[in-house]
Amino acid sequence: MERERLHGLIERLVVWENVGDQKLLAEAHAEIVKSAPDGRPPAILDPFAGGGTIPLEAQRLGLEAHASDLNPVAVLINKALVEFPPKFKDQPPIFPGLADSQIRDWKGTEGLAADVRAYGQWIRDEAEKKIGHLYPKADGKRVIAWIWARTVTCPNPACGIEMPLVRSWWLGKKKGKEAYVVPQVVPDKAARGGRRVRFEIGHDPAEAPRPDSDGTVARTTATCVACKASVPLRYVREEGQSGRLGTVLMAVVAEGNRRREYLTPTREHRQAADLSLPDSVPVGSLPPHGLQPANPQTIRIYGFNEWSDLFTNRQLVALTTFSDLVMATHAKVIADSGTRDYADAVATYLAMTVSRQADLGNALCRWEPNAECPRQLFARQAIPMVWDFAEGNPLGDSSGSWKVLLDGAQRAFGGVAFSTGLTAAGAIQQANASERSLANLVISTDPPYYDNIGYSDLSDFFYVWLRRSLRDVHPGLLSTMLVPKAEELVANPHRHNGKAGAKEFFENGFREVFAHARSAADCDYPITVYYAFKQSESDEMGDASTGWETLLEGMIRSGWEITSTWPLRTETSSRMVAHNANALASSIVLSLRPREDDAPTTDRRGFISALEAELPDALRKLQQGQVAPVDLPQAAIGPGMAVFSRYSAVLEPAGTRMTVRSALARINEILDQVLNEQEGDFDASSRFAIAWYRQHGYEVGAFGDANNLANARNTTVDAMDRDGILTSRAGKVQLIRPNDLSWDYAPVEDLHISNWEALHHVIKVLERDGIVPAGDFLQDALSRPDGAVDPDLVKELAHLLFRIAEGNGWTKDALSFNTLVTSWPEILEVARNVQKPAAEQSAFDFDEGDD
Repeated sequence: MERERLHGLIERLVVWENVGDQKLLAEAHAEIVKSAPDGRPPAILDPFAGGGTIPLEAQRLGLEAHASDLNPVAVLINKALVEFPPKFKDQPPIFPGLADSQIRDWKGTEGLAADVRAYGQWIRDEAEKKIGHLYPKADGKRVIAWIWARTVTCPNPACGIEMPLVRSWWLGKKKGKEAYVVPQVVPDKAARGGRRVRFEIGHDPAEAPRPDSDGTVARTTATCVACKASVPLRYVREEGQSGRLGTVLMAVVAEGNRRREYLTPTREHRQAADLSLPDSVPVGSLPPHGLQPANPQTIRIYGFNEWSDLFTNRQLVALTTFSDLVMATHAKVIADSGTRDYADAVATYLAMTVSRQADLGNALCRWEPNAECPRQLFARQAIPMVWDFAEGNPLGDSSGSWKVLLDGAQRAFGGVAFSTGLTAAGAIQQANASERSLANLVISTDPPYYDNIGYSDLSDFFYVWLRRSLRDVHPGLLSTMLVPKAEELVANPHRHNGKAGAKEFFENGFREVFAHARSAADCDYPITVYYAFKQSESDEMGDASTGWETLLEGMIRSGWEITSTWPLRTETSSRMVAHNANALASSIVLSLRPREDDAPTTDRRGFISALEAELPDALRKLQQGQVAPVDLPQAAIGPGMAVFSRYSAVLEPAGTRMTVRSALARINEILDQVLNEQEGDFDASSRFAIAWYRQHGYEVGAFGDANNLANARNTTVDAMDRDGILTSRAGKVQLIRPNDLSWDYAPVEDLHISNWEALHHVIKVLERDGIVPAGDFLQDALSRPDGAVDPDLVKELAHLLFRIAEGNGWTKDALSFNTLVTSWPEILEVARNVQKPAAEQSAFDFDEGDD
């Protein structure tokens, strides 16, 4: 009962609508205090703090939060999230006259937020005075954005025009408001080749760009709009590396009457952007290798070598102006408050606003024709080449403007991150995780993911602007020209003598970190490690991923025992990597405790025997819980590695130590074995369908093969044809896909329903109509007097079929089975809330006229 009560508290905490419930947070804090020795909960440390999620959540639960990172950008984020708010809570604003204008108590971060807003508005007003003339209106209307295209000289000697490089001509796709760019080749004696491209705006849907004619740049070639010559991108890269890529203004986007207005460019607008490079732009080069260690591609191949090359000159003028004003604001806050610490905090938030403006104010921001606004550069952890780009108006009121970004900062201060009354102290420092002090701290961390992301390389984009604005505010933190990289715990082959050197560096680094943690471990508490890395993501042999292998090897060899793992729903299907893909939907949290110094050894046979004894029951419990099929192999690592890591060593027949890779392979074998053994739990029709699906999926197979398979499972092809599981025609047999099933099917009327049929019909209804109708259908199936449909078996079947589909690369099928399982708790809740036992229905469901 106590376990259920505490689980109920956790269930309430993870409901999004409860995220700002201070009474609930206080209740959780009280439980933490009650469970702690002497009622003194430990301080929590994340030594790989990154974006600060873990220390922030620890702080919201009333725990003292500590965080560190090697990356100065991450350290600044953590200071803004965790260190500054409690330090300046409950203080009135100091901007002249602001506190006097609102006679009230200033609670939490309200005063700090008000100052950031007020000083930010002062920056906006000063910037308008300095650079407002660079952003002229169009037809008397404020401009939202300027749409540019890169250009290159057509290599055709008979043409030589300055050809635009465009991904898409579309400007606006809203129905009834369509707008697009229309290129026209016109004579111009002053232009190269005696001609130039003039741009008009089109609105007629009948004349709109078609998919086969939209834009001029394809995967490997570009097309000249004048001579129609096909130009290889190799030529474009060569021109870019020689500094000969140009830009041309294609359209101006202005504020209209409740709509965007797209205007033809004018000389005034072209001249307003024709500026010299400003003084004191940030200094720093892009890395010579890719911005992701596993991806060698980089926009340097187009001639972008410095971070400042990613901006137009007008964008650089704007950003340097705002950056200079942040430094001026710091001095102003000191004069107004007399407190340097407070000025440091206000300036840090404003400098981060400049940094965010760089993300939306660079020459790699696409124009989004559906939303009709610029999109930020970092939609994912990469910097791709963009041919046509949108230059937003930093002094306007739309996406990318200082005003909008300042509004966002204001909303953040009013959000859940700063609203809790339990905010404890926070301590942030720049430190190496393998060297920093761990005394009296309990670790909870989300470590780097092997070779997935080049954190420090990507951070340089923001760092160069933060350093320009704050190097006098945080001189120790921002002392280097770029983010420090030598000690970054990422397997970067470009930095560590190839793949072998990168793997060795990463493994050694992980062992050092966890050995250091083991030496300072508090036996009263486990440490927790979060990992969102799919087992097969970087696997070449099919056994286990290098990322998981390295992580687990580092933990176990450092003296830790893995006591449990559990998937947490942390990744959304809307993130770019997951869109329409079978991506890992959870992070896996591992709990670790120090392994006893006198832990026994075992041999391979003993380890496998222990796995066979313990893992099947653990896997069934995972299936019965809310673990998605895509996450089951990850979750299985927990109970499997709990067995492996309890031994000081598992010895192979040759006397060598079993590797984590080999142990993970054994765990996966037993996972497959457990799932395959579950086939015996199903009815004959479902057993046939599983075996046939394993061989053919939903494709056609021979009747003879199907007949033999059916006879072996005590059923017939004809019976399953009549029951609507498959079709048998002209000697060919094919399982029926969920979408092809009959829509007038009634499970209570089916004489021979199977769990296979129930699963497929629920998938059909779920994908078309949603959770509630799917629950209603399941209710009908469960109300059958014969009890032929078992909800646990339906869910087990989805797990089994997902494993088969994923193994065969049937992604669409796998997504259907995975979605069914992740939605199962809600579907089952609907079914059970309305379900009545058949006996109860027959006894009490009668007409009002019956006595």
